[in-house]
Amino acid sequence: MIIKVDEIDKKVGMNIRVERVKRNISQEGLADMSGLARSTMGIVERGEQSPSLQTITKISNALNIDLYKLFIFED
Repeated sequence: MIIKVDEIDKKVGMNIRVERVKRNISQEGLADMSGLARSTMGIVERGEQSPSLQTITKISNALNIDLYKLFIFED
């Protein structure tokens, strides 16, 4: 599968949102758990900006999910 570079942010953001909703956590709650601003969490979930690896790691830790799972994209 070939992934366009400009789609990665959106796909990672969608995976974060899916995992957050599965766990019944609000966007604000996940931001607090991750040590991020709520506005940052919204930007990440919408794929509007490339989050740093450190930011994605904070989010994956807060979700208690392996980091690599946020990079598994379905067709």
